[in-house]
Amino acid sequence: MELRNKVAVVTGAASGIGLAMSERFVADGMSVVMADIEVDALTDAVARLQAAGAKVEGIVCDVSDADQIASLRDSALAAFGAVHVLCNNAGVGGSGKPTWKTSPAVWDWVVGVDLLGVAYGVQAFAPLMVDQGEGHIVNTASEAGLCATPMLGSYHAAKYGVVGLSEALVMELAGTGVGVSCLCPELVATRIFESTRNAPAHLDLPAPKPVPMEMLEGLLKTTALDPGVVAGNVVDAITEGRFWVLTHESTRLRVHHRNENLESGRTPEMLAIGDDL
Repeated sequence: MELRNKVAVVTGAASGIGLAMSERFVADGMSVVMADIEVDALTDAVARLQAAGAKVEGIVCDVSDADQIASLRDSALAAFGAVHVLCNNAGVGGSGKPTWKTSPAVWDWVVGVDLLGVAYGVQAFAPLMVDQGEGHIVNTASEAGLCATPMLGSYHAAKYGVVGLSEALVMELAGTGVGVSCLCPELVATRIFESTRNAPAHLDLPAPKPVPMEMLEGLLKTTALDPGVVAGNVVDAITEGRFWVLTHESTRLRVHHRNENLESGRTPEMLAIGDDL
C-alpha cells in the first residue's frame, strides 16, 4: 500500500507509539487525524506538527465510548474526505494486582480501552475501507497478548482478545483490499506504566510515579525500543501487507515456549521477558 497523500487515523496519538506513528505518517506524506483522551498532550503534539507544516487534526476521544469513535470517524471524513489507515493504538496498563483482587471498575476500564476500543474502531472504520476497496487496519496488542505473566490478568485478557479479534478480522477482510496488522510490542520507551494518569476519577487509582526505563530494562533483562523504531516497523508492515508486527526476537522464543507447554499439556509457568530460553 502506498502511503503518500493518504489519510491515517491514530488513537492514543499524543504520546508513545501513537505519537511516533503519527510523526512517521506525516514524514511519509500522509494527513493524520490524531485522537487521544489526554487533552494537553494532544494539543501540544498537534500544534508542534502543524507548525512544521504537517496536515494533522487533533480530536479528543475516549475509545471506550463507541459514540465517540463514530464521531472520530465523521470528523476524519469531514477534515480529509477519506480514511486509508486506522491505527487502533490507544491502551492502558493493568492494575498490577492479582486477578482476583482486580476490581470490576478496573476490569471495565482496561477492557473498555484496550479491547473494546479496538472493536469499536473496527466497527466504525472498516466499512469505509471495504467500500473504497483499499485500506489497512493496525491493531496494537502486545507481547502480553501472546504469552502471560502474573499480576496483569486484566491486561492479558484484553490483549489476548485483540490478537484473536485481529486474526479473525484478517480472515474476514480477505479479498476486500483491506489489510490488517497486529502489533505485539515488547518493552518500548513509553508511559504505559503510568496509565493511571488518564484513569477515570471514580476508580480512585493512585497517581502514577515515573518509571525509569533503565530500571525496567534491568528487571526485565531486555531493551526498551524507541517508539520511532516501532513506528517504522508498522509502516513496513502496512506497505508489505504483513500481519504480525513483533518488535523483539525474544517474543518469538517466549511464544514458542508457551506453545510447547500447550502441546505437551504442561501447566503454564512464569517466564520473565528476559529469561534464557
